[in-house]
Amino acid sequence: MRDSLPYSPFHPIPALRLMAALGGTALTVATLGRRGRCRGALHRWARRVLARLGVQTLLRSPIPDGGQLWVSNHQSWVDPLIFLGLRPSGAMAKAEVASYPLLGAGARRAGLCFVDRDCPFSRAAALRSMRRELRAGSDFLLFPEGTTTPGAGLAPLREGGLRMAYRLGTRVLPFRLDAADAHYPWVGDATLLPHLGGLARARETRVEVWPGRVLDPADFPGESAFVEAIRLHLAARPGRPMAQAS
Repeated sequence: MRDSLPYSPFHPIPALRLMAALGGTALTVATLGRRGRCRGALHRWARRVLARLGVQTLLRSPIPDGGQLWVSNHQSWVDPLIFLGLRPSGAMAKAEVASYPLLGAGARRAGLCFVDRDCPFSRAAALRSMRRELRAGSDFLLFPEGTTTPGAGLAPLREGGLRMAYRLGTRVLPFRLDAADAHYPWVGDATLLPHLGGLARARETRVEVWPGRVLDPADFPGESAFVEAIRLHLAARPGRPMAQAS
């Protein structure tokens, strides 16, 4: 992994970045309206926060149309912002997100699905919420690993959401996300604000996104084959020409 040369401890840019990101987040949370409008507001907010923190989304190929459910591997709390910045969407988030300063309030008002991965009742409730979203035709985002990793490998998948997508006939677009910067992954005992400060101190953070192909359940003989096709893309690291997202 690489790491861009950070700003010096007394450089004003990191503090200005944090103020801009947190101030914009507070304004977005305060002005969120009805749920349908929330997703558009969160889409614009995600793009602004990424820009203010110096995070660049780098697409490795064009995003194909037709994937109602987007799924990706998971490295950082920033990952949902990467995808919400590409498309307004519902999402499933771990229960701790609801308690994050500012972020939690916005996530709750936007109607995100929260799940405690260690609680079977919470997992069942989150899957029911996701099913309602998909049946209503809403776009949705899912990180089936259920936890963040440093990015070198893939954690075992929580397959419930993927198998439900198969049963509903929902088309899935898998993504592979990678960041070469050592400060990007959020793993272990790291907490939100220090990790946010690390992003602000970096001169730049580059996150590479490889879209796969849209997977239609009708093209697979069963749930397990469908889940395996998704897993293979999440674990892959193909080398293709890079294009920066607009």
